[in-house]
Amino acid sequence: MKIVVSIAVAVGLIGLGFYLFPQEKTISASRPVTQQPAPNAVITDPVDVFQKAFWRRPTAEDRIVNAERREWSDENGISKWEWFIKVEASPSLIQYLREENAFGLVPGAAVPSLENAPSWFKFSSAHVDVLGAPSGNLRFVFSKTDNTLNATDSGGGFHPGAPESPQIPQTPTPATEAGRLPNSPPPRRNL
Repeated sequence: MKIVVSIAVAVGLIGLGFYLFPQEKTISASRPVTQQPAPNAVITDPVDVFQKAFWRRPTAEDRIVNAERREWSDENGISKWEWFIKVEASPSLIQYLREENAFGLVPGAAVPSLENAPSWFKFSSAHVDVLGAPSGNLRFVFSKTDNTLNATDSGGGFHPGAPESPQIPQTPTPATEAGRLPNSPPPRRNL
């Protein structure tokens, strides 16, 4: 009985220690990776990924550390995509993304899911501010200590629209009498 009580006390103290002194969490791609089919295309051109991510070209002051865009496609075109980018951002890029809030993001968004992120896409969750799309996967992860920006987004591709309705040929209704007046008499008013 003493052994059971001792083990219970030890487990309780360990749990209390984790509660009172939480460990700093480093978010990285070391989580288990879910199996998904390989992408049809992997784009690593940093300028191309930057442009697709931020809808503008990088300036000479923006240093792109790493960038990757993955695309899955089928017979209808791109069916899924995701990108990751790490940038030592210029003051103008930080102003564009944070102060001007060009993408309408909200602060305090959840840290992005990093199950399938590249190994270089990592940061300490205690040292970042996250801005995210209210509905969607776009996340900007700004370092609190320097100008490093990690960003990611993912989504479905372009899906084909609804099929057009069949065109029914319009046949003109033949007039029973030729002339400029209608075929029916005007309405009668009862006085």
